[in-house]
Amino acid sequence: MADTQRRIAVISSSRADYGHLYWVLRGLQSRPNIDLRIYAIGAHLSPHFGATWQRFAEDGFELTGRFECLLDSDSDVGMAKTIGLASLSLADALAAQRPDLLLLIADRYEMLAPASVALALRIPIAHIEGGEVSEGAIDDAVRNALTKLSHLHFVPTENARRRVLAMGEEAWRVHRVGAPSLDHVRRSELPSAEALSARLQMPLQLAPLVVAWHPVTLLADPAAEAECLFSALRVIGEHDPRPVVFCFPNADAGREAIIRRAQQFCAHRPSAKLFVNLEHREYWALLLHAAALIGNSSSGIMETPSLALPCVNIGDRQAGRERAANILDAPAEASAIVRAIERALNPAFRQGLQGMHSPYGDGDAGERIAGVLAEVELGPGLLRKRALPLQPQRDAFEQAH
Repeated sequence: MADTQRRIAVISSSRADYGHLYWVLRGLQSRPNIDLRIYAIGAHLSPHFGATWQRFAEDGFELTGRFECLLDSDSDVGMAKTIGLASLSLADALAAQRPDLLLLIADRYEMLAPASVALALRIPIAHIEGGEVSEGAIDDAVRNALTKLSHLHFVPTENARRRVLAMGEEAWRVHRVGAPSLDHVRRSELPSAEALSARLQMPLQLAPLVVAWHPVTLLADPAAEAECLFSALRVIGEHDPRPVVFCFPNADAGREAIIRRAQQFCAHRPSAKLFVNLEHREYWALLLHAAALIGNSSSGIMETPSLALPCVNIGDRQAGRERAANILDAPAEASAIVRAIERALNPAFRQGLQGMHSPYGDGDAGERIAGVLAEVELGPGLLRKRALPLQPQRDAFEQAH
C-alpha cells in the first residue's frame, strides 16, 4: 500500500448513482491513505427531484462541493446545456483540488462533463460499470465514451470485462468486481415490511408491483412508449388489487410526460403511489417485499436477480444487457406487457427462480473497488495509455469461414 495519502474525488449526480456508490464511499472513507472528496451535481441539487444532496450528510459523508447545473427544461437541448454548465463548474473545482484520481460511475449523460474536465486537467479517471450494453438509449454511447476516457475500469461481469478489453484497454487496468449496488443486499440493514409500510404510508399486506420507467432517449419522443405501460397496468388492475409503487423517472428529456401519466394513474387508484425519491435502503426493502418490478430500468436487469424477483423488462432501452432467469422481456405493446406481468405474478414462475444465479456479482464490489483505488500505482504509467498491437488482418474469405 502506498505510504502517502492520495486524494480521490467522486462525482454523484442523482439518487440512483449515490445508492450504487454508497458502499464504495464507505470503503474509501475507512482507508487512512485516502483523502476523499465528494461532489454532488445535477439532479441532486434539484428540489423537483428531492434535493437529495442532503442525504450525504445524513449518511455521514462530507460534501466537498455541490454544483447547480441541471436545466429544468425537459428537452434534449436542456440535456446538452446541462453538460456545459457542469463542465464550467467542475473545471474550477477540480483545478483547485487536483485529485490524484477521479471516480465516475455508469452512463448518465452529465458524467461526460467531469470526464472531459479531467481529461484536460490530466487527472486519471476510474470508471464503474463499463462494458455494459443498453442499445435503446444514449446511455450506451456515454458509457463507451467514459470507458475510453478512463484509466481504471471496474466492471460488473465477465462479458463486460471482455468488451472493455475488446475496446483496446490494457488487461491490468480492468477489474471485474460485480455491481456495487448489490452490496446493499449483503451489507445494509433493510427495513422490515411493517417498517417500510409505515415509512411509505401505504399498506403492503399484498406484495406490490414496483414500476421504474425512464425516458427512451433515442426516440424522437422519449415518452412515447409510456402509454402502453399504463394501459397494461390498468388492465392488470381490473382483477388484481395489489399496490403499485412508481419510482420517479431520470432527469432526461421526456420525464414530465411520464410523471404526469403516473400522477393521473395514482389519482384514480388509491393503492398506487408515486415517490420522488426512495432512500436506497427503502428501495431495496421494497424490492425484497415486491411481487415484481416492471419497467425499462437497469435496476430491473442488474438488481432483481439477487432477490430472485420477477422483472418485466419492456421495450429496447436495455437491449443487449445480460439477462438472468428472472427477466421477462416484452415489446412496448400493452397486450404483450399484460401477458408478461401475468406470467411474473404466477407463483410457479417465482418458485422456479429459487437458487438462481445473478451474473452481476456477490455483493462485495465496494470493498474491491476501494482496495484497488487505495493501492494502484499513481503517476505517468497510470495516465498514459498504450495502444495494443493490432492482430494480423485476415482476408474476407478467411473471416467468413
